Amino acid sequence: MSQPKIKRRVGKYEVGRTIGEGTFAKVKFARNSETGEPVALKILDKEKVLKHKMAEQIKREIETMKLIKHPNVVRLYEVMGSKTKIFIVLEFVTGGELFDKIVNHGRMREDEARRYFQQLINVVDYCHSRGVFHRDLKPENLLLDAYGNLKVSDFGLSALSQQVRDDGLLHTTCGTPNYVAPEVWMTVLNDRGYDGTTADLWSCGVILFVLLAGYLPFDDSNVMNLYKKISAAEFTCPPWLSFGAMKLITRILDPNPMTRITIPEILVDEWFKKGYKPPVFEEKEDTNLDDVEAVFKDSEEHHVTEKKEEEQPTAMNAFELISMSKGLNLGNLFDGEQEFKRETRFTSRCPANEIIHKIEEAAKPLGFDVHKKNYKMRLENVKAGRKGNLNVATEIFQVAPSLHMVEVRKAKGDTLEFHKFYKSLSTCLDDVVWKTEEDMQETK
Repeated sequence: MSQPKIKRRVGKYEVGRTIGEGTFAKVKFARNSETGEPVALKILDKEKVLKHKMAEQIKREIETMKLIKHPNVVRLYEVMGSKTKIFIVLEFVTGGELFDKIVNHGRMREDEARRYFQQLINVVDYCHSRGVFHRDLKPENLLLDAYGNLKVSDFGLSALSQQVRDDGLLHTTCGTPNYVAPEVWMTVLNDRGYDGTTADLWSCGVILFVLLAGYLPFDDSNVMNLYKKISAAEFTCPPWLSFGAMKLITRILDPNPMTRITIPEILVDEWFKKGYKPPVFEEKEDTNLDDVEAVFKDSEEHHVTEKKEEEQPTAMNAFELISMSKGLNLGNLFDGEQEFKRETRFTSRCPANEIIHKIEEAAKPLGFDVHKKNYKMRLENVKAGRKGNLNVATEIFQVAPSLHMVEVRKAKGDTLEFHKFYKSLSTCLDDVVWKTEEDMQETK
């Protein structure tokens, strides 16, 4: 295998492929060159942050994640800044999203769902005890590590207790509509405040329902109809749930926050208690926020150095190749059955430029605009789908001189629409995808 060439370095971190993308941030796979440890590097553009007046929210996200040190929360290692960028160094979690597990395998057995729910409640209880409310709990923000343990991520919408007004309530509306408590919806209609503790618990109840049922308890394409269903707790538990599970879900999805079950009550619930083992971990010393202050004061003496080399298909070494495959199983990486995921990959013996040309040829008839930059492409559907315009990002990596790996990832839009697009795309790329002799025999 060819030696990897560093395309970009930020301080002591070697920066690789893009693994996530949002409105204000891009997340890259990176590696600590001193320890070899893989990390996720969240990169924010300072100009965008200031333009959209997001500095305080970003600073809050960083301070929150530094404050929360729990085995089931994605760890924040450090924060750095350059003249134009903010870099947040996070734990690299390899097991994917809990959302993908549900979409791929459907509803869970009660014992499996209970284990994830127990870990979630333990994290939420820990956060609340430190004055932190997440406010956007949903399966997409729940990751899994290599051992199948829950890792709560994305505190970008979290609120610290200092944001609570004199009435003891929060007044900012945020979150994902299907998972949001009725009292949070009410802030839109009449500016009534809400208790972050009970609002987070409601979201936990929706998550538990999704884990056990395989679908949402409240869903409607019309936003006002959705609000009516949520405010009336208009849902029906599927018949396969045990009485204990139904009872607990009903007590959590109580539209009245004053009578909704509390965490201390959940902890003694008979269904919840089964096999419950709270994590044992050591609390560390007080959190140091000096690096956060330096970044947001934009002190030049603390600026991190950025180095770039000539663009080419990113070379990938064995370490990175294995890290892209869940459970360190290379069979998962090259498996053709990669449905129901937000990203998928294939290998090709074609030259990189030819792969780009073929993808462009295949995407345009499917209604996609194509934007190219070096060995990356962004495909944007001109027609809006269920969740806006589907955006697909592709990147080509060099595994060996005569072998490339192509990553196709949903950057924006509906996941199921992405699956449909990828099926159509893969049909058009049949002559590009590398097939082994065994594959060829199976198709005969």
